[in-house]
Amino acid sequence: MRHARRRMVQRVARLAAVGGLVLGGTMVTRAMADEAPVNSAATPLSSARDAAGTGAALVSRLGTGRTAGSWIGADGRPVVAVTDRQSAQTVRRAGADAKVVRHSMNELKSATAALRSAPRVAGTAWSVDYRTNQVVVQADRSVSTADWSRLSQVAARVGSFVRMERTEGGFTTRLGGAQPILSSGGRCSAGFNVTDGKRDFILTAGHCGPVNSLWFAGGDTGRQLGTTVGSDFPGSDFSLIEYSSGKTDVTAPDVIAVGDGKGVRITGAADPTVGQRVFRSGSTSGLHDGQVTGLDVTVNYPEGTVTGLVQTNVCAEPGDSGGPLFSEGIALGVTSGGNGDCAKGGTTFFQPVTKALSALGVRLITAPRQGADGGTRQSPSPAPTRAAIAPGAASPGSSAPVPDTTAGATLLSRLTDTRNVAPGLLIIAGSLIALVATRYIRTERDRRAYQRYYSATWG
Repeated sequence: MRHARRRMVQRVARLAAVGGLVLGGTMVTRAMADEAPVNSAATPLSSARDAAGTGAALVSRLGTGRTAGSWIGADGRPVVAVTDRQSAQTVRRAGADAKVVRHSMNELKSATAALRSAPRVAGTAWSVDYRTNQVVVQADRSVSTADWSRLSQVAARVGSFVRMERTEGGFTTRLGGAQPILSSGGRCSAGFNVTDGKRDFILTAGHCGPVNSLWFAGGDTGRQLGTTVGSDFPGSDFSLIEYSSGKTDVTAPDVIAVGDGKGVRITGAADPTVGQRVFRSGSTSGLHDGQVTGLDVTVNYPEGTVTGLVQTNVCAEPGDSGGPLFSEGIALGVTSGGNGDCAKGGTTFFQPVTKALSALGVRLITAPRQGADGGTRQSPSPAPTRAAIAPGAASPGSSAPVPDTTAGATLLSRLTDTRNVAPGLLIIAGSLIALVATRYIRTERDRRAYQRYYSATWG
């Protein structure tokens, strides 16, 4: 009876060890699979840049009195809004599509100027809709009936091409890719790493905190990151956080996080184009995509008015403020605010990155390049271009692993992270030890039984 129990225990031990091998192998396989790139090969940008550049060049050539903006069509071709047939022929000869409209950009800008001169109403926003040749005024749920009526009267005096819309939720800043950064004011997301050639900084949203705000890393470490040394909000919405050591300590400062340990390598800065597919990453909601729907947008937040923003239909949530907007590895903006969430969708506004870089006197930190002396140097941000690509064809950009920002994290927290290969390897090692141990025990038991039998037989 005793021997039967021993054999049963050994069988159970062997089965547990084999099960551990299977489980450990599965964990390792899944962990390695999670390292699959976001996009192994970015879509070539040459044709997209040519298309966007053609539209912008035609608008510049014909002037704002004969045009009303340009955008990227569903087929990736540039479309230019023009006010007369002669201009339309010029556009088509240049290889772009033309749409004849009634109102020029001068008229549309005159309408937005009239709205700006009216008494400020928090919870409103307006933009030029190039595709419909209208100025769209939006009001969130916080706008009273009386304020809505007064604003509607202003719009009526401007002209019938001003469209009034009520929107759900409220236009708020998103204080709460994209890594979380914390201050006494709340949680935001890091935007892009930038430098002035001597010191390194984090570019993020201006409403995240005023000058002299202290910032700390999110996650387990809570280490101090730096201090806000420059900020513009309201008016614009960008700020600069100087690293405590004066230099960034991450191994790949040109990579932004998009979730699940993945990242996208940033190679330059650009201005977005209406119709362009874009991606946003934030510490609350992760990676999401959508399209640019408006440029030079004015938003009346409760804290103040911000102008010159990019409007998109990409969702965002509190805590995503300051997170990066990009496409094909090109930096486009940092998250400012909006309405809705990533369950129902909504509108999100972004501070254009090129304006922020110019105002702050910094450039993006991009991948190091070899210098003539054999050393490495930081590549400057490429000159701003209107990079775009046909909707549905664009990707976030070239993938890269997210640099380790957990310096100081405990060994236990790393080993127990299910996204790490280490837990699976530990289980495999333990299971192998258990198998060897049970085999040894069985061999030793058989050896001793043989000795007893031999002794009894031969005396």
